[in-house]
Amino acid sequence: FYGVDSQRGGGVASRWCLSIVMSVTHHDGRWYHACVMETVFVRNRPEGKILETVGVFEAVKQHGKYETGQLFLHSVFGYRGIVLFPWHARLYDRDVTPPISDSKPEPPGTHGSKEVKGKTHTYYQVLIDTRDCPHISQRSQTEAVTFLANHDDSRALYAIPGLDYVSHEDILPYYSTEQIPIQHELFERFLMYNPTKSPPFTARDTLKAWQEKNHPWLELSDVHRETTENIRVTVIPFYMGMREAQNSHVYWWRYCIRLENLGNEVVQLRERHWRIFSLSGTLETVRGRGVVGREPVLSKEQPAFQYSSHVSLQAPSGHMWGTFRIERTDGSHFDVRIPPFSLESNKDDKAPPAGYTF
Repeated sequence: FYGVDSQRGGGVASRWCLSIVMSVTHHDGRWYHACVMETVFVRNRPEGKILETVGVFEAVKQHGKYETGQLFLHSVFGYRGIVLFPWHARLYDRDVTPPISDSKPEPPGTHGSKEVKGKTHTYYQVLIDTRDCPHISQRSQTEAVTFLANHDDSRALYAIPGLDYVSHEDILPYYSTEQIPIQHELFERFLMYNPTKSPPFTARDTLKAWQEKNHPWLELSDVHRETTENIRVTVIPFYMGMREAQNSHVYWWRYCIRLENLGNEVVQLRERHWRIFSLSGTLETVRGRGVVGREPVLSKEQPAFQYSSHVSLQAPSGHMWGTFRIERTDGSHFDVRIPPFSLESNKDDKAPPAGYTF
């Protein structure tokens, strides 16, 4: 597949980046890939645009996992990235009716009484190419990983830009002959080029040390999913650590939410309604317009929106659940359920790191 390089032919300092919509179909036992490209033109020089090869698609893995150093295109958000390491999570899909055994019971006070069976699923910690970040910022936050500040009385958060979690089925693998195919400040610190390997990028000791040190705050363990009227909501909670404030303990979590429109109708998220239950016995209700200051439109052309937020409790565990108010083009509304999920603190007492260190 190809990209547009607008920095050549006159030295115009326009950003090298494009929006790519992938279409993958299976026909006669072979994979076919189609690209729809939104061309970036050189300013005042439309004749100066140059198409350059980005990479060659590889076979999608139906079984097994992708290795560290695997280049990929995100099948939903269209950005280029590279795999750092995998996580094995338990996926609780409320759209699948499980047998009574091996199911996860509902937390008290949540909607419904259905028990949900967890199934092991592979996710990946990845780096996003910074050249693509401006083109996905309206559909996905590129600062999905945050850490608590290292001051006990501070509420500050530190983010790592361009670090994401990607499900196995969102990976469209490709191969590139470039030694630095992804632009990210951590690429050369974490990975090195090794043409004798496949993929030809291997982990440096700094990546292994960073993963080991930050494992408790990066680990993805549970994923929750539910669909209402063709709108699928996926939630991934992460424990961030505990801080002492005014002689009490405050426990922090971040959660990543992805909304996907699986139908053909254009809809818009208008409101959020959260219920937050703490082990201390408190039940909090939160209502507001949109999410993270936005009211995203979900259409067939741009069917998904992803964001991250945070919550704190004065107890080591709790639960969250709620609804999103969705508006149709005719002005009517319906509520989309947010699957209930647990807020659990880690058993160890290690202090969370501040940002990333090497």
